[in-house]
Amino acid sequence: MAAKGIKEPAEWLETTIKNFINESPENTLQNEENERAWADPLVGYSRGDDPLYQEYKEKIGAFYWTPTEIFNETFPGLKVEPDQLTIISWVLPHVQATTSDNRMQSVYPSERWARARIYGEEVNAKLRGHVVTTLQGSGFEAVAPMLSPQWARKTSERYGLASTWSERHAAYASGLGTFGLCDGLITAKGKAIRVGSVVARIQIPSAPRPYNDHHAYCLFFTQGICGKCISRCPVGAITKAGHEKVKCQKHIRPTTADYVKSHYGFDGYGCGLCQTKVPCESKIPSKQDVEMYESL
Repeated sequence: MAAKGIKEPAEWLETTIKNFINESPENTLQNEENERAWADPLVGYSRGDDPLYQEYKEKIGAFYWTPTEIFNETFPGLKVEPDQLTIISWVLPHVQATTSDNRMQSVYPSERWARARIYGEEVNAKLRGHVVTTLQGSGFEAVAPMLSPQWARKTSERYGLASTWSERHAAYASGLGTFGLCDGLITAKGKAIRVGSVVARIQIPSAPRPYNDHHAYCLFFTQGICGKCISRCPVGAITKAGHEKVKCQKHIRPTTADYVKSHYGFDGYGCGLCQTKVPCESKIPSKQDVEMYESL
């Protein structure tokens, strides 16, 4: 659907997302200081007929939604075509206090990081709902796949732990970042982030992706250097062969969940050590960034 009455739909949505994060009291870690969970976001767009989404489905598994599938499942009476849809994707960078805290950790997450994983993700969920409500209020049907009651965790024959929709894969398709050795998404604001997305019947041109490879921003893959996330993992779940999802997941639950409950006093979990104290923490890294870390 064309954005009737809205001259610049991309700018309109970017402003909607940024205003929610930068101005809304909902953006909070819910600690005594009521600190913000997220810094200024990045926003990107991709088309529903982008062949990457069909490629994801073919590689991850038949259970993985294309944008058209989740949209038509949500609005069965509309039956739109892929080229009628836009995927709105965003990146939420951790605030500096959170990343600074987590750099100091070697086994468990800092309290701010654990709060961001729980309460910060609640902010992200509210942002998804806010974007959907804003779109629908202007006449554009929309769905946040992660808020769909049909969203589910699955097992991919090829990749193991998976789900029916991946926020990181939507962000990659939308030009916001590429994957690192630890499977985290490296963006212009680094890897210490969370991501979100909405699928809508609205026409927004997608800018060309500034990369041609899904590992383009990871120096381990492109130049054979770095690999700093390997030593940051407290359980050896990251090696030169990649990320062992099951080993990682077992550390997060129950190990970090028990620690967060006993030390910070709330039900939570998290880790994020491989996202902090690494050259790609807050930027797309360079060889010089790696050399700086080697000198520390």
